[in-house]
Amino acid sequence: MVRKMLTKEDAISAVYGGCILGGGGGGWIADGLEKTDLAFALGNPELITVDELQDNEFVPCVSLVGAPSAKEMYVDSDQLVNTIHRMKMEFDKPIAALMTNENGASTTINGWLQAAATGLPVVDAPSNGRAHPTGSMGSMNLSEVADYQSIQTFAGGKGDKEAAGSITGTLDLTSSAVRSISVQAGGMVGVCRNPVDTQYIKENAAVGAITQAIELGNEFLSVPEGPERIEKAVTYLKGRIIHSGKVNEFQLDKTGGFDVGYVRIDDLELTFWNEYMTAEKNGERKGTFPDLIMTFDVETGKPLVSAEIKEGIKIAVMSVPKENLLLSSTMYNQKLLKTVEPIINKSII
Repeated sequence: MVRKMLTKEDAISAVYGGCILGGGGGGWIADGLEKTDLAFALGNPELITVDELQDNEFVPCVSLVGAPSAKEMYVDSDQLVNTIHRMKMEFDKPIAALMTNENGASTTINGWLQAAATGLPVVDAPSNGRAHPTGSMGSMNLSEVADYQSIQTFAGGKGDKEAAGSITGTLDLTSSAVRSISVQAGGMVGVCRNPVDTQYIKENAAVGAITQAIELGNEFLSVPEGPERIEKAVTYLKGRIIHSGKVNEFQLDKTGGFDVGYVRIDDLELTFWNEYMTAEKNGERKGTFPDLIMTFDVETGKPLVSAEIKEGIKIAVMSVPKENLLLSSTMYNQKLLKTVEPIINKSII
């Protein structure tokens, strides 16, 4: 069993490693670094392995829900902590720890601030080891549990857009409602949702994926800014660069709280639904979600989320087979993956 007192250096590595594992989504590096400062101003959160939990203990998932490109999004520290307190009131069993919903620049360290504020540890088992667009994809296949009732608490926005509360219902209903509320709240809300027991985490979560993000970030940051950082990421993940070049065309539409669009670099086309979904070169598929597809600035090596892409910039595109990632059981659920297809008008299954 391994217990680790997390440091600010761990968090910075987790932000960069998480950004790469975000696959185009999972939030912005600047937001992740800001959350790092806020978290460690409150204290040092602790990371535990899932083996340190008792069989009858419960862990909720903490998440940010919304569109990364939203201009009016606002979620502060008090709102994030409020979702934990509200969950403790709504859920009838003790909360033993917190888990994040996915790896991403802003999402890998989801829960670290709440952990520092409440004294609860963070479990090294995100709901998913890569970023994904929908709440159901971060639900560890609770969508397959008959008559499952989801509990979600949320808070975000400021001024006349501020919203906070809780909702109970089916997983689809609660996830859709929170997504809709995130739009009304300016584009983003913090969420605490769906407490599950230890055995369920072991069977369905991405066990060890926080450590993977930190290790990847350590490798990435071990060399100076530049193309060598991209090589470090590719080597660590056993992936490949499928193309480098100037962005010829970029389209991003905000649809239902998501960023949806495509990127064209010479004869390579990427589609995204927050995260990159497909990569095709001359019609040949080079990567398909949940494979990891990620873009980097060619000159600095900085990982770029889909909402950061602009026409004219030079980028490198990495593809990593899903087998090289630590993933949730949801990433093998064809019903959930099928929902991607009508959004991007591409086959996924």
